[in-house]
Amino acid sequence: MKLVVDSGSTKADWILFNSEGSFVKTFQTLGLNPEVVSEDEVLKRLNVSEDLMSLQTKVEEIHFYGSGCGTKRSKENMLSALKKFFVATQNFIVKEDTYAAVYATCKANENAIVCINGTGSNCSYFNGTEVIQAVDSLGYLAMDDCGGVQFGREMIRAYFFKTMPDYLRLKFAERYDLNSDTIKNRFYKTENPNAYLASFLPFLIEYKEEEFSKNLIESQIQFFIDHYIKQFENYNEVSIHFVGSVAYLLQNEFESVLLKNNLIPGKFYQKPLDGLINFYK
Repeated sequence: MKLVVDSGSTKADWILFNSEGSFVKTFQTLGLNPEVVSEDEVLKRLNVSEDLMSLQTKVEEIHFYGSGCGTKRSKENMLSALKKFFVATQNFIVKEDTYAAVYATCKANENAIVCINGTGSNCSYFNGTEVIQAVDSLGYLAMDDCGGVQFGREMIRAYFFKTMPDYLRLKFAERYDLNSDTIKNRFYKTENPNAYLASFLPFLIEYKEEEFSKNLIESQIQFFIDHYIKQFENYNEVSIHFVGSVAYLLQNEFESVLLKNNLIPGKFYQKPLDGLINFYK
C-alpha cells in the first residue's frame, strides 16, 4: 500500500492506494507542520486517527508533501516522526508542499508559476521537470503574505488600532474572543499559532464586499504579485496556478488583480487532492 499526503498547517489530506496502484480512499487529520508542532505533537496527531492506526503496519511507501518541509532539518524531523509511527514502511519521501501543488496543477512539460495561498503562502516556478524557488520562505513570523496568517494578522491589528470600521469591529468582537490575554496566550503558549491567525479568515470572506475588506484583499494580492510572482523573469508569459483555501475562496479577487497586472490566471484548486490522485494513478 502507498500513502500520499498533502499537509498544511491546519489540515492534512491522506490518499491511500493499494499495492496495484489503484486509488482506495482519502481521509483527513490535523495539519503536520514540523516548523510549528513538535515531533511529539506530530505523533499525537497520528495516533488519534483510526484510519492511520489501521494502516500503521501495512503501508509500504509514503510520499509526504508538507508545509514547513523546505529545509533539511524540518524534513529530518518529519521523517523521524513518520518512521516512529509507520514501523513497517520501507520507502519514505518527504518534500515541501510546493511539489504537491505542482503535480496537481501542471501538465507534463508545462512551464508555469505555482502559488500556494492557504494558511501560509509560497510561490515557485516549474520548468517542466524541476521546481525552482526565488524566495526562501521564512515562515509565518516573517512571510506567509497573502495567506490566512497574514490576513488574520492584519484584521487583528485593524481591530486594535481601530482602523477597522466601527460596525465591522462590533461584528468582529461578537464572533471572536478578542481579549488581549487570550490572543497572546494563543500566539506564544500554544501549538499552531499560525493556524490560529488563519482562523479569522472566514470573517473576511463573509464581509469581503465591504470597502475595508476589498482594500485589504487587493493590497495583499498586489503585494504577493510584486514580491513573489514577479521574482521570476517570465512572470507575464506563463500561466499562474493557485492552490489553497485563500486563493480558491477569493478567486474572483485574485483573477481581477492578476489581469490588472497583465498576468495570466491559471487553475484554482482549494486542495491539490484531485490532481494528486490523477497524477499518482
